[in-house]
Amino acid sequence: QMVLSEKVNQLMEWASKRSVIRMNGDKFRRLVKAPPRNYSVIVMFTALQPHRQCVVCKQADEEYQILANSWRYSSAFTNKIFFAMVDFDEGSDVFQMLNMNSAPTFINFPAKGKPKRGDTYELQVRGFAAEQLARWVADRTDVNIRVIRPPNYAGPLMLGLLLAVIGGLVYLRGSNLDFLYNKTGWAFAALCFVLAMTSGQMWNHIRGPPYAHKNPHTGQVNYIHGSSQAQFVAETHIVLLFNGGVTLGMVLLHEAATSDMDVGKRKIMCIAGIGLVVVFFSWLLSVFRSKYHGYPYRYVSS
Repeated sequence: QMVLSEKVNQLMEWASKRSVIRMNGDKFRRLVKAPPRNYSVIVMFTALQPHRQCVVCKQADEEYQILANSWRYSSAFTNKIFFAMVDFDEGSDVFQMLNMNSAPTFINFPAKGKPKRGDTYELQVRGFAAEQLARWVADRTDVNIRVIRPPNYAGPLMLGLLLAVIGGLVYLRGSNLDFLYNKTGWAFAALCFVLAMTSGQMWNHIRGPPYAHKNPHTGQVNYIHGSSQAQFVAETHIVLLFNGGVTLGMVLLHEAATSDMDVGKRKIMCIAGIGLVVVFFSWLLSVFRSKYHGYPYRYVSS
């Protein structure tokens, strides 16, 4: 009991100075692995040193710090749960002990027993947003953390800039507000919004997935997630580009069929439109096939 009290006091002292406790191999074995323990420890295994070139580690660390600070400075803060970090360059022996070969990885070490399958966070499926991590922590420890993010003034500034631009246009145009009734402008804005939403931008905003994934063994970067249940931010941009290409092709075909230009130009527009639709729709099917394994259909490219 004295050993347990000393361990809790030590962790509380460190947590009072830093929300995320940095651990090496000795601290990890003594305070996380070795009994007795009546507290849970959420550990992020990462590689933050610049020479590791782990961009995802830095992004995940920022969200992890937000989660830990939200818990540390909340009125419900207790010694029931602590947040810690093991960097590969400071605790490579811990990585070897746990047979861990990828980073970042989040593991919950419960107050009793060893970590179970659900105690390893599914980073590729859920993403590393602080809100998603908080839900996982609540599921594994029954500790509910209200995530409080630092104030971000980018949104209000952009809104103010937009209002200033609109106000400037209204002032310069005076009483002539015909530009507000421009159907082409409104159609283009609506099309951009539709393409962004159908490409998965809202999913990214909710789930907070990584931009891409770099294989730690081969160094290969994957921009398309191999599962139909998740996606990368880069994948959203790729699908957005492909959807835009198909849309542009359809617009050219419509113009070729309805415009009053000479026949030669209309033929060129028609050929260009067909080419865009064929190529970009074929690439869309290729992305679909790579995520839904066993899908039997394809257009041009495999």
